[in-house]
Amino acid sequence: MVFSISDLHLSFDQEKPMDIFGENWHNHADKIAADWLKKVAKDDIILIPGDISWGLKLEEAIIDLEFIDKLPGRKIIIKGNHDYWWSSYSKIKQLPLKTIDFIQNNSILAYGISYCGTRGWLLPEDGLLSEEDEKIYKRELQRLELSLKGAESNHIVVLLHYPPFAKNGEASEFVQLMMRYGVEKCVYGHIHRHFENRSFIEGIYQGIEYKLVSCDYLNFKLAQIF
Repeated sequence: MVFSISDLHLSFDQEKPMDIFGENWHNHADKIAADWLKKVAKDDIILIPGDISWGLKLEEAIIDLEFIDKLPGRKIIIKGNHDYWWSSYSKIKQLPLKTIDFIQNNSILAYGISYCGTRGWLLPEDGLLSEEDEKIYKRELQRLELSLKGAESNHIVVLLHYPPFAKNGEASEFVQLMMRYGVEKCVYGHIHRHFENRSFIEGIYQGIEYKLVSCDYLNFKLAQIF
């Protein structure tokens, strides 16, 4: 089975209480772990599209990564906008983690499915981007295409941190790129709180199935993707 959950915002190494964002965040790591242990078997896949740890440096984030590593299943992770500890792909690849794979310009093949992805960024469809944001946006498109080019299967699932649709529902170039490569499913996060007051895309659009997997949207329970 394949599950997904994003925006774990773990902070075992420092004081960063998430319940300042709402009472539902109280002991949220315990809630996630309890549901995870109920659902996930050793051979299952868990997709985590970003915002893993509040750690600013790798040595601050390692305890959070170890927490994930010890939970059952094989985890596939991309970078979120708050993952400042993710500064060097070569360094995180050297970590002594047994069950975590990282995506950055590459793809991961598991059980006949290629998992691709990138962080994403602010979208031009939501308003004029600064010159720096425009550069980052284009770079993220390039990273997603590099990842998709590395896919070893015709069955492709994409992990994005930022939503690939604008706030009004307009499809971005990320969507167009995924359509060109025949992506089947896309999981994304980043969106928090007041879900009833903003628009986001779930379900099938132009042949691709989309799922928002921010942990508070899922009530801190893993979503089953396959």
